Amino acid sequence: MDINELLTPDCTLSAVSCSSKKKALEIISELAGQKLNIDPKVVFENLLTRERLGTTGVGAGIAIPHARISDDYPVTGVFIQCETAIDFSAIDNQPVDLLFAVLVPESQCSQHLKTLSLIAGKLSDKQICRQLRAAKTDAELFELICAS
Repeated sequence: MDINELLTPDCTLSAVSCSSKKKALEIISELAGQKLNIDPKVVFENLLTRERLGTTGVGAGIAIPHARISDDYPVTGVFIQCETAIDFSAIDNQPVDLLFAVLVPESQCSQHLKTLSLIAGKLSDKQICRQLRAAKTDAELFELICAS
């Protein structure tokens, strides 16, 4: 799977103003809710439930929040670049400014792991992250994250 198979331009936002982890997850939930025609509160609760198990802040300013959703929906990604980094309780205690959220249907456990691995691999490239942080528009951010 390529990133552009789970992420669309309408679920990619640059320079998002958010002041907290909760606000970032709410923004992600709103975008995913609109995309999937699902109640954003359901998405938010699923993301929050997963976050309570342990932080999805993987370090170096990156978080990969993820949750399972009903099998009625496809694998869906939401990518946001925060205007200013926020406390996300990341494993390295550094603030987070790049968040790539993934929602995967309940029955697709192996796909869930492959998708997380794909995103983590992409965001482990420091040069790509520098470019993502420098992106000025939603379209530019989308193009950069989807480029191979």
